[in-house]
Order: sequence, then structure tokens, then C-alpha cells
Amino acid sequence: MAPSVPRTRVAAALRMKQIALDNEDHTIRRLRAQLATERRGLAATKKELEETQVALEASHKVIAGLTEIGLSMSKKIEKMKIKKQQVRANHVECHQKFQARIHEAEDSMQAQHLIIEALVDEKDSLLQTIHGLQEANNAHAPFDGDWEEEPEEEPEEEEIEDIPLGEGEIDDE
Repeated sequence: MAPSVPRTRVAAALRMKQIALDNEDHTIRRLRAQLATERRGLAATKKELEETQVALEASHKVIAGLTEIGLSMSKKIEKMKIKKQQVRANHVECHQKFQARIHEAEDSMQAQHLIIEALVDEKDSLLQTIHGLQEANNAHAPFDGDWEEEPEEEPEEEEIEDIPLGEGEIDDE
């Protein structure tokens, strides 16, 4: 039995080494599988990162475009505000000129009315003078029979009211 013992030990040692190698091989296969899984995960993460980068760049472009549009709209709004102020100023100026013309027309009408009243008074005075001269000369009055003094007509004055200045609204009609 002596010669078989060393063989058994050698066989056992070989068997142990074979088991150790099998274990290492199994560990290597497991680690390789983990490595492949990690590489696939890393590739997926890398792909997601690239997609995120593309989306982020697109988002930056959209934000830049929206910012540009916002600035453009702000400028347009500012121009519209300036134009609105100019229109309002023009409206006020036109309103003031219109009011001045209305007042001039009213003053002119009032002056014409006073002139008409003075002419009517003068006519009455001349008629009385003519009548007085005719009585003084014992002449019969040519106007006594058919003459009827016209009733004094008061011209209807249209009251032109001040037009109130609106809240900047202009009626284009």
C-alpha cells in the first residue's frame, strides 16, 4: 500500500488543484458575465447620456429662440406703447384745436347775434323817427295800413357742448 499512498495524495492534490481551477474558472466566467452586464449597462448609460446631451442642446436652442422672440416682442410692445402715447398726444391736440374752433364759432355767432339785435333796434329807431317826422309834417304814414312789424325771431342756438376727452380712445369714423 505504500506505493499507492503517494499516488492518492498526488491524485488528491491534483483533484484539489482541479477543483480550485474549476472554482477560479467559474469565478472568471461569473466575473466576465458581470463585466459584460456592466459594459451593456455602461453602453446604455452612455447612450442615455448622449441622448440627454442632444436633448439638452435642443432645449438650449429652444430657450435661446424663445428668449430672442421674447426680446423681439418686448421691443414691439415698447414701440406700441410709444405709438399709443403719440396717438394720445395727437388726439389731445386735435381735441384742443376742435374745442378752440367751437369756441371761435360760438363767439362769432354771439357777435353776429349782437349785430342783428343792434340792427333791429336801429330799424325800430328809424321807423319811430320816420313816424315822428310824418306826424310832425301831418303826412299820412305810408306804413300804417299794411305794415306789420315782423316778430323778432330768435335764432335757435344749438348748444355745442365741450366734447369730453376720452381715455385715449380714438373713433376713426
